[in-house]
Amino acid sequence: MSAIVMPILVILVVILIFNVIIFVHELGHFLAARWRGLEVERFQIWFGKPIWKKTHNGVQYGLGWIPFGGFVALPQMATMEAIEGENEGKVLPPAKPIDKIIVAFAGPLFSFLLAFATAFAVWGVGKPDTRINTTTIGYVKKDSPAMKAGLLAGDTILTINGNTVDSFRGNMDTGVIENIITSEGEEISFVIKRPGIEKPLTIHSKFDIPKTAWFERSGMRQVGIGYRERVTIGSVVENGPAAEAGIVEDDVILTVDGKPATSMMLLFEAAKSAQPTTLTLQRGDEEITVTLTARPPLPPRDDHAAFGMGFKFDESVLSHEMIHPGPWQQIKDSAAVMKKTISLVASKFSSIGVDQLAGPVGIGKGYYQMLTSSADGWKLALGFTVLFNINLAILNMLPFPVLDGGHITLSIMEIIARRPVKARILEFVQTGFVLLIFGLFLYITSKDIGSFFGGGKAKQEMKF
Repeated sequence: MSAIVMPILVILVVILIFNVIIFVHELGHFLAARWRGLEVERFQIWFGKPIWKKTHNGVQYGLGWIPFGGFVALPQMATMEAIEGENEGKVLPPAKPIDKIIVAFAGPLFSFLLAFATAFAVWGVGKPDTRINTTTIGYVKKDSPAMKAGLLAGDTILTINGNTVDSFRGNMDTGVIENIITSEGEEISFVIKRPGIEKPLTIHSKFDIPKTAWFERSGMRQVGIGYRERVTIGSVVENGPAAEAGIVEDDVILTVDGKPATSMMLLFEAAKSAQPTTLTLQRGDEEITVTLTARPPLPPRDDHAAFGMGFKFDESVLSHEMIHPGPWQQIKDSAAVMKKTISLVASKFSSIGVDQLAGPVGIGKGYYQMLTSSADGWKLALGFTVLFNINLAILNMLPFPVLDGGHITLSIMEIIARRPVKARILEFVQTGFVLLIFGLFLYITSKDIGSFFGGGKAKQEMKF
């Protein structure tokens, strides 16, 4: 398949996934409204004036021009005319609060059911385990917070801020990188096991946050460490320095300029220096010494090949296991990620802010990257869909006007007060929240787009 057709097909698949997720959520509202006897005016995917519409059995079905969200227009509920448009002005009897609660709750419920059904599929077909299966440090960046704190290559990290870690990256709760990024406070506490020392050591480290351009997301916390690995040559790029020096696939790098090769980041440092680098290689039973200098690759180009040295690494440290987590475990893990994300964004001691969240563009980019991954990318995307639907269900249950949780809150208030909230007040509050949500949406989307045009340095630093 051509290099042009394949990306287009993947983009269409991503759009289809978004629409299915939105459709199922809104279908919950629609079916509940029909069940409870509420008037349904419109069922629309995406907001704004319809670019396509069709009326059937008194319901207008349509596709809006703003590619975000969707709605079922229910004039007996607290309407959202700021984004749904004016209703037809029918005089209808007020809906009972319990009916409005049921209809509002049905959307998140259907998102949850879709997540659960998808989780069963993931359980059956499995998904790649993306963890880096080590917590041993192989690299400490010069003058980094980790070096200043006393962390050394060879140290094995046991806990971070009291949380046990079992991988270097790949798990929100037990990954080293994730625990550094999501840490709170002015210091990060590491408990480590150091070779030659019987008792674990506790080391307190500061952290850095890389600077980014105004249109990018802000940087995330890092201390300047990389994981220990067996640095093996994966493939050699034609016309590159490695090929010219005689390096071949499956060579194992033993030393870099005389230092033990415990991390590929040592190659990164050597490449940045633009000076000749001496490597000691293991090839079968033979040790070979070569010298090469990094440079921009010649045709055929591969800008990511060992930072200009002309080879790729064998990523054997990565887990290639296919795992089959149970459906309920997937649901619990997804809810835990959502809970932690909300708490970090709300915390004044965290470095995670609203600009770190992803909107439709960022989520779509993530889907694209997963679907084009060489290692069962569609299974990664399937697993992410569970998380996406759980997030959608939880966010919609927040008790804010415009959201489903806001409708439920208003209906509960109506039951307690025995009368609905005044329409004038409700209209004012809803309009304010519509503007707030769309403003937030535009802000997050601007960061999504900004990530396409910058962040090269920040992305490299995220390896530490």
